[in-house]
Amino acid sequence: MLNHHDQFAALLASPSPLLALAPMQDVTDLPFWRLMTGYGGADVFFTEYFRVHATSNLEKPILQSITENPTGRPVIAQMIGNDITALVRTAKELQQHPIAAVDLNLGCPAPVVYRKCAGGGLLREPRRIDAILGALRDAVSIKFTVKTRIGFDSPAVFEELLPIFAKHSLDLLTVHGRTVAEMYRTEVHYDYITHAVEAMPCPVLANGNVYSAMSADAILTQTKARGLMIGRGAIRNPWLFEQIRAHRRGEAPVFPKGRDVLDYIRALYDAVCTPSVSESSQVQKMKKYLNFVGVGVEPTGRFLHDIRRVTTRTDFFRVCEEHLAHDQPMPLEPFMMRRSESSDSEAA
Repeated sequence: MLNHHDQFAALLASPSPLLALAPMQDVTDLPFWRLMTGYGGADVFFTEYFRVHATSNLEKPILQSITENPTGRPVIAQMIGNDITALVRTAKELQQHPIAAVDLNLGCPAPVVYRKCAGGGLLREPRRIDAILGALRDAVSIKFTVKTRIGFDSPAVFEELLPIFAKHSLDLLTVHGRTVAEMYRTEVHYDYITHAVEAMPCPVLANGNVYSAMSADAILTQTKARGLMIGRGAIRNPWLFEQIRAHRRGEAPVFPKGRDVLDYIRALYDAVCTPSVSESSQVQKMKKYLNFVGVGVEPTGRFLHDIRRVTTRTDFFRVCEEHLAHDQPMPLEPFMMRRSESSDSEAA
C-alpha cells in the first residue's frame, strides 16, 4: 500500500479532479472524518488548524485525526500562526507523524484569528508572508501547501501575493475566491481562481460554493483548477463527493431520500456527541452542523427556525422527522442557489 506522500503525489498526477475536504474548526474533526468516509469521502483530508505560537503544543484531538486516520486517504496537517520560529518548530514536529503535506492557513476569516494577524489577517502583510513561506519551505521536506483567500479587504493584493507563492515552490495552492472581509456573504470571484491557475507553477484547488455535481463541473470548467476543496457543501450533503465522481464519469448522480438524510443526521449525532457531554450541549453542537444542512432541506426557513429553538434530543429529532421522514429525493442544494439559477435562466 502506498504511503501518504506517494498517495498524495499519485492524486496530484492523476487526470481526475482532486477532491479535498476543507478544514473547518470544531467541525471537521476525527469523528466527522470517520462518518464522511462511509459516504465515499474526499480524496484528501485537511486537519483543523493547529494553533501555533511561542508556547504552543500539537493539540491532541487534532493530532488524533492524523495518528488514528480512519479514512485510508492522505492527510494534510494545517497550521495557523505568524511566529516564524514556532511555525518552523511545529512543521518539524508534524513531519514526525503520518502526513502527506504541511499546509499554512492564510484564509481564516474569523475576527478572533485575523485580529492577531494570523490566518486571513496575514494577507495585509505580503512581506511577512514571504518571510514565513521561505522559512517553512526550508523546514518542510515533504510537500508544502497553502490555503488562501484573495485578499483581506480588497483583492488588489492578490497580484502581489501570487509571485510570492510561486517563488517558494509550493506543491499545491488552494484559493477561496473571496476576501476575508467578504466572509461567506458574497458571490465567489472565480476569475481570481482562474488567474491563480494561469499564474502558478503548482496545481491550484478552487474553494467556495461547491454545492452540487453540476456546480463542481462549472467551477472546474471555468477555472481549469486541478480540483476542488469542499467544506460547507460536504457537511450539508455527505454524498457530494460521490455525486461529483459519478457526474464526471457521465453517470447521473444519485440523490438521497429524506429518510437517508434523517439517517445521516442520526449518524452525525452519534458520531460527534460524546456521552460525557450534557444533552443540551450535544444538541447545541448539532445545531452548528444543521445550520449547513438546513438550507438544503426546505425553502421557507422553518426547519432551521425550529431546530435553533430546541434544547432536548427528543425535540431535535422530532423537528428533523417532521421534515425528513419521507421518500422524496433531496438534491440538498441551498434553496437560495436554486432560486438564483432559476432567475438567471429566466433572464437568459
